Amino acid sequence: MITRKRAFRGALTLTVALGFAAAALPAGAAGRTPAAEAAAEAASARVTAPAPIPPPAPSNAAASDARLRALLHRLTTVDGGPGALVETRDRRGSTVLTDGVADVERRTPLDPDSRFRIGSMTKTFTAAALLRLVEEERVHLDARVERYLPGVVRGHGNDGRRITVRQLLQHTSGLPDFLDHLDPRDIVKDPLAHRDPLDLVNIALAHPPEFDPGAGWSYSNTGYLLVGMVIERVTGNTYAEEIQRSVIEPLCLGETSVPGDDPAIPGPHPRGYARPGDDAPLLDVTAVNPSVGGAAGGIISSGSDVNRFLGALVGGDLLRPAQLREMMRTRPTGGSDGRRYGLGLESKPLPRGGRYWGHTGDFLGYETAAGATVDGRQATVMVNLGPGGSDAQSDDIQAAVETALGRSRSAISAEQR
Repeated sequence: MITRKRAFRGALTLTVALGFAAAALPAGAAGRTPAAEAAAEAASARVTAPAPIPPPAPSNAAASDARLRALLHRLTTVDGGPGALVETRDRRGSTVLTDGVADVERRTPLDPDSRFRIGSMTKTFTAAALLRLVEEERVHLDARVERYLPGVVRGHGNDGRRITVRQLLQHTSGLPDFLDHLDPRDIVKDPLAHRDPLDLVNIALAHPPEFDPGAGWSYSNTGYLLVGMVIERVTGNTYAEEIQRSVIEPLCLGETSVPGDDPAIPGPHPRGYARPGDDAPLLDVTAVNPSVGGAAGGIISSGSDVNRFLGALVGGDLLRPAQLREMMRTRPTGGSDGRRYGLGLESKPLPRGGRYWGHTGDFLGYETAAGATVDGRQATVMVNLGPGGSDAQSDDIQAAVETALGRSRSAISAEQR
């Protein structure tokens, strides 16, 4: 997520701290083994004297490579994540680096081909699918939402007759975010329950808008649930079918899926964990019904597929030039880091100049970020902890993406594909 972090942002910075949570999760999901306790104690001890991270040195490939490895190790020690993965890709190939473990009980290492929940990086897939419909002249960006979803957006000053599809995609609709008003206890009590997107939208519509449409910028998952509903209304297909048709199949993304209600992650994957409090044990939250994310955050993918997707998108191989220009028309988000948001795609300055394109993501059990440059470099980072990771975790994930995008391909000495 952006600005208000942690997958289910404020809402899911886990009220699971209330003691009922451990009992509510599926069997075996709570507690920490002696091995995991020992690892946590070791990580805690290292917090007092973290190993310094080498400063960026783009002119020195080896130093850049060392910094990336140090960042991954920091994510799994000082920052407290069980495991971390980065996959980098350029025109010459892909490389995966991992650190830490996929399972805190079994102490198994991360598989380089791991799948994981990508959270809000889903929004880039959703926006791309919508823009494919714009190409086909089945949707118009500046049409009112009412045109496609008559009567759906109503209540407490929210009005689909005043909001455009573009504003949904760019977080300028003013619609409140349903995650700000969703009681996390409802998810924790029944993590496998189906959650209908309209029901989630109506949670948001019970509250007044953040601002008049177009008058500001505020991250809203509600808008992307509505985009998914527009896609379904226009095509007659499910959102999953349309993502498959317009994104997954054209790009041959064999490790990407839109799971609907299925709580399982197909293929090799790390367990996903949440930490409900500073000193609380990790909770295994791998099994959760992803319908609570839907078109705003429900997709499962891998570092390889996310990089391939971003490379094709930014490189102009997925959308026509006119639609890609629309996606890359950005506006500031109000932060001090130079971040700007387009249509499901954000841009951010690289430390040594230039900009990259991508998105961040959180879902129960995972925090992710990915970026791509227009000259053909991509990087995806995943840590299997969230919510409950520190702000330092988010900062180090972002630093890892930027370091990976800035490093030379010749510096990579990890596993080659």
